[in-house]
Amino acid sequence: MGKPVNSRSQKQASAAASTIASDGPGADAAPPAPGPVDKAMEVLAALAGSGAPHRLADLARHTGLAKPTVHRLLRALAATGYAEPATGGSYRPGPRLLGLAASVLADDAALRRVSPVLDELRERTGLFASYAVRDDRTVIHLDVRAPAQGLGLDLRPGFCEPVTAGAAGLALLADLPAEESESLSTGPDGAPADEATLAAAARDGYAFDGTDTWLDRRALAAPVRDATGHAVGALVLAGGAFTLDDAAARLYGPMVRSAAAAVSASLAALPGVRLGLVAGPERPTSGTGGNGRRGSTNGVEGAGEKR
Repeated sequence: MGKPVNSRSQKQASAAASTIASDGPGADAAPPAPGPVDKAMEVLAALAGSGAPHRLADLARHTGLAKPTVHRLLRALAATGYAEPATGGSYRPGPRLLGLAASVLADDAALRRVSPVLDELRERTGLFASYAVRDDRTVIHLDVRAPAQGLGLDLRPGFCEPVTAGAAGLALLADLPAEESESLSTGPDGAPADEATLAAAARDGYAFDGTDTWLDRRALAAPVRDATGHAVGALVLAGGAFTLDDAAARLYGPMVRSAAAAVSASLAALPGVRLGLVAGPERPTSGTGGNGRRGSTNGVEGAGEKR
């Protein structure tokens, strides 16, 4: 997924300006204040977040914009079908936005290859199976397959989390070149990604977040690589702490790693896979992953099978 253009929030712009100002008179000029497109994109992104419909006050707090500005943008979005008024003065995503999202996801080559793999993982484990991609410092779950019994987790398409907050992000961080991973490894709360988890992910080929910040959720994930060997997404298994403990992770980790390798092998025939890629420094086009490992192209390993 390409990095959004002209879409920084008011809070992000203010923080960037403060950082540059603190660097002294020799620092570069501060970036311009957010324009109308920035603000509209921030409102649209907040509107599409989980928990819809959203109240005006919540959207204003999430975006850092004034309530009158948010209200004006919501009315404009509603007029074009991207937002829809709900009860109590709240808003939810409109049919045009939902239609665009469905059309893009249904037509994406990567997701077409991921879909049956997610179904198989869900059936074999009884857990949530999802495909997630990174957009800068955020991980977004694009496709989620829930088990017959939902396990009480609020995990659905569009669910977002910081790249340092769960197994999907940690699996992707562990697969990036060191200099790029280091620049992303500090979360929004200032806490760095867990180094032990990153080291284990680099060693094992999958990440297990046994101390998930959501407390009642555990997840494990393995990176999916494109034709150049760079991570473009992650296959994720998620469940409650009682269903995905350390023993289950050791059982299912090789399975997810093998499934991700199979998807990667399929994507190798599709140069230019779009979803999951973020604008950044030029990377070498080798056949290995960002950490130098070459992804396996074997079929899905059985549970507990040795690597």
